[in-house]
Amino acid sequence: MMSRLGDLGGKLYRGEVSIDFVGRRRLWYAISGLILVISIVALLVRGLDFSVDFKGGAIFTFSAPSASLSQVQGAVTGGGVDGAIVQQVHAGNTLNWEVQTKELTGPQTIALEKKISSELGVNTDNITVKTVGPLWGSQISSKALQALIAFLIVIVIYLSIAFDLRMAIAAFVALLHDLVIATGVYALAGFQVAPATVIGLLTILGYSLYDTVVVFDKVRENTAGLLGGARTTYSQAANLALNQTLVRSINTSLIALLPVAAILVVATAVLGGSNELEDLALVLFIGMLSGTYSSIFIATPVLCDLKERQPQYKALAKRVAVRASGARATKRAAAKAESSPRSAAGAPASGLSSAQRAEDVQDDVGYDVDEVEGAEPSADELTATASRPAGAPASRGAPGTARPGPRQQPRRGGGTARHRPAGKKKRR
Repeated sequence: MMSRLGDLGGKLYRGEVSIDFVGRRRLWYAISGLILVISIVALLVRGLDFSVDFKGGAIFTFSAPSASLSQVQGAVTGGGVDGAIVQQVHAGNTLNWEVQTKELTGPQTIALEKKISSELGVNTDNITVKTVGPLWGSQISSKALQALIAFLIVIVIYLSIAFDLRMAIAAFVALLHDLVIATGVYALAGFQVAPATVIGLLTILGYSLYDTVVVFDKVRENTAGLLGGARTTYSQAANLALNQTLVRSINTSLIALLPVAAILVVATAVLGGSNELEDLALVLFIGMLSGTYSSIFIATPVLCDLKERQPQYKALAKRVAVRASGARATKRAAAKAESSPRSAAGAPASGLSSAQRAEDVQDDVGYDVDEVEGAEPSADELTATASRPAGAPASRGAPGTARPGPRQQPRRGGGTARHRPAGKKKRR
């Protein structure tokens, strides 16, 4: 399996096998557009479920091994609190209950503690209460947004200096693509956004950017000096770079996703409930998948669209197209010449006159074929040849043609020819 993958990577690098990623960019744009629309609708309709650390509130933690989920929810509702999030969390070897509520006043907090104690048989001293004010939550949200904006600005500046502005724009589009999809998945699935989620989101943006920079570096290498010739367009050179780095991108993504998937399984199945490890692993897993997709199917096609709008690359594409059409026309002309052998009488086997066939080839190639392959006999000459009696010798000139006028003898030595009388021999 690995040897086959290595062979495929070698063929992709040498150009023996090529996947047209750039040529099918409209398909990738349509797929991404559909995912983005679903993500944006989910964000607008359902919104993000922020944790207490962002929106403020209270967290009640206690141990009640014999209680069920419905019993805990009933006790919280009986305490006068609606819309609370109830879940089980691991604390060492014990399984505790965690109740997240909105911001409560002092009397409301005491009333809820008493209700939990009476309904579930828990000592009030064993109930831990953690409160987060709305000011602290708003500060956390503001700092996270500022960090994200600063990250994007620094990335655009760096790519503009290291590569060029259009590569920076393409990478920025890919990053926004990953950001919207990741947040849309959270909104659609109802995952809670915690501080660990923001950390993981910044991490996956950096990972996605790394993969994009690797591809762009190969694109820059393949397109160096491209404008001096007429063999390859920018899209073709960029698609080759994408194929050359494809196996590397897939291997890197798989190696990174395997440990993240293992962490996610352990955090969900073993630890249970919502915890920071699960929040971090979940956003990493979603973001890495989205980042790998965007670096292959979005970043490079967007870069090609931006580049080929420039006048010099438009002119290059026209030169390449003219060169390719000329090569195809030459092949067609050669195929016509090979598939139309002449008969013994000198007429083409296809039934067309030589003049007509020469005009067809000239139309295909774009230049006079007689200048390359030698003069072809005209239609009148072919008619004269066909009307010659069988066995009559052909006159000199073009093959199969009849030259008018008497046959002329060549001169010897450039002087006047001298004739000996008949019957006399040359003296020795």
